[in-house]
Amino acid sequence: MLDLKIPPELIIQCMHCGMCLPVCPTYNLTFLEKSSPRGRIRLVKEVEDGNLPLTEEFINEMYFCLDCQACQTACPAGVKYGKIVESARVKIFKMGKDKQAFLKKLVFRFVFGSNSLFKFFARIVRFYQRKFKPFALNLGLYKVIPKKLLQIEELAPEISDKFSDEILPEVLKPNKNAKYKVGFLTGCFMNVMYSKINIDTVEVLLENDCEVYIPKEQVCCGSVMAHYGDIETAKKLAKKNIIAFSKYNLDAIVVNSAGCGAFMKEYGDLFEDDEEFREKAENISRLTKDVNEFLCEINFKKPEAKLNLKVTYHDACHLAHTQKITAQPRKIIKSLNGVEFVELNESSWCCGSAGIYNILRYDDSMKILERKIKNILETNAEIVLTANPGCHAQIEYGLKKANANIKVMHPVTILNLAYKLSKEFVEGKLDPA
Repeated sequence: MLDLKIPPELIIQCMHCGMCLPVCPTYNLTFLEKSSPRGRIRLVKEVEDGNLPLTEEFINEMYFCLDCQACQTACPAGVKYGKIVESARVKIFKMGKDKQAFLKKLVFRFVFGSNSLFKFFARIVRFYQRKFKPFALNLGLYKVIPKKLLQIEELAPEISDKFSDEILPEVLKPNKNAKYKVGFLTGCFMNVMYSKINIDTVEVLLENDCEVYIPKEQVCCGSVMAHYGDIETAKKLAKKNIIAFSKYNLDAIVVNSAGCGAFMKEYGDLFEDDEEFREKAENISRLTKDVNEFLCEINFKKPEAKLNLKVTYHDACHLAHTQKITAQPRKIIKSLNGVEFVELNESSWCCGSAGIYNILRYDDSMKILERKIKNILETNAEIVLTANPGCHAQIEYGLKKANANIKVMHPVTILNLAYKLSKEFVEGKLDPA
């Protein structure tokens, strides 16, 4: 029988001081105690103590939460709120109380469970975006498509012309002698939707004297499944990645997606009771580095080219609150010659993407996004930088709705642009003025 008990030490650590209330997006939408971190912790305690059944209201609150973990940053007692709410979701999922469980299982296990299947569906979406969508618009077919489907379609970024794992070989070596031997996670969404960012990341690593290993056997990291309760699928995918990356003697495993990096750093916890995988999982977690984190650790090469851009930066939740990485992206941005950096008000406030939250809870997500877009517009920046695909797509969607001419980019993309312009300047292709 499965042990679904949530560790009581996690729950009783909460002092109910209320420091989490001002930073919680859902509490600030409703101002209801049950929609706050301390309110949800109390609900979980009552369920664990047998005083409250798994009601629809309880389940709704567990999934109304964005799991942004801003409360963890604000908490003076160091409560691991993310583990509490995610454990509650695992319990809901395993007990069959999640009304969306069948759909989630179908998507998580059938689509995400296989790289080839995931890419197959991505190609179908690409065909739809490139060929069918213009045809449907011309014929007015969008008038009969349900509103919910249209919302999901509008949120989806363009599928890349070529996936990054189709372009990148398994091993790449720098022009100079390699100083570091690193693995690179191509991911799932990053691979098919943000292929260019993956290539930018690899090129930046090569520029910084890294020998890059990209295992062909790697799969989705499993983060979305774990965050939404399907821990078994998450563990299956994690095992495949542990095996794939463990065959190399690496100095680091570099990840350019905040959610993926945060979850891979938890592989050790995920397999703490597994004698076969515990040691390997702990090693993978130890090696995993966000690309911003890794570049700052190795004292990345500072580009010389002048960009003349005004930029701002949005902190992805699982980078700022889970991994506690906030200074490193800013250090990279501020190192760029000619870049004017404007600090974003409430930069670490969630954008409302939260994995698949914007699909499952579109209306709530859009209310949270409006606040983020308002703050971005006030910066008058030309570019907003962020280091997570969900945030990238969500903010891009919000800016489009606001008719704002602001680009969304990953920090490694702007860094790679500066490297390339620096090379052209050295080679005499650019006017020094």
